[in-house]
Amino acid sequence: MIDKNSTKKEVLEAVKQDGWALQYASAELRADREVVMEAVKQDGWVLRYAYVEFSNDREVVLAAVQQDGLALEDASRELRGDRKVVMAAVQENGYALSDASPELQGNRDVVMVAVKRTGQALEYASEELRNDKEVVLQAVEQDGYALEYASDELRADRDVVLVAVKRNRRALLHVSDELLCEMAECWAKCVEGKND
Repeated sequence: MIDKNSTKKEVLEAVKQDGWALQYASAELRADREVVMEAVKQDGWVLRYAYVEFSNDREVVLAAVQQDGLALEDASRELRGDRKVVMAAVQENGYALSDASPELQGNRDVVMVAVKRTGQALEYASEELRNDKEVVLQAVEQDGYALEYASDELRADRDVVLVAVKRNRRALLHVSDELLCEMAECWAKCVEGKND
């Protein structure tokens, strides 16, 4: 176990085994780029224990989000708007879209990668993309319950609803009232037909 008095060599060895060891290093070593790079390569989430300036170091943040996409949370505002960094983050974990800049939450390519990885990342997509049938279909194919975050229009779309419900029956909770009524009427007619 390392502590504030551990040498750089000891800290390097420790973070190569467990990135979380960075939190116990001295402030001087948490500001050492070599130590931080080794730590985030092992566990991206530990970016939060590094010297704050590393949140704006593109190479360090990229290494962190490639290991754990959710490390995007600790990136600078500038890097949350960097397409390459955000794309790497959502490829690792679609939920990283929640920490992307609004511009990238509205970028179709970025959102498609995010929802393909994690359907419910649709929640963080722009309103426009939550109304894009192809994006929503990709999301509900990954997780039917992502229907919850689709636009009202697409929650009434038979194609989208069918895919969503096939993936997760609980998606019925988010089908538009209008379509549910149509489905209930159809079901009632089917039941009547069997009783005749």
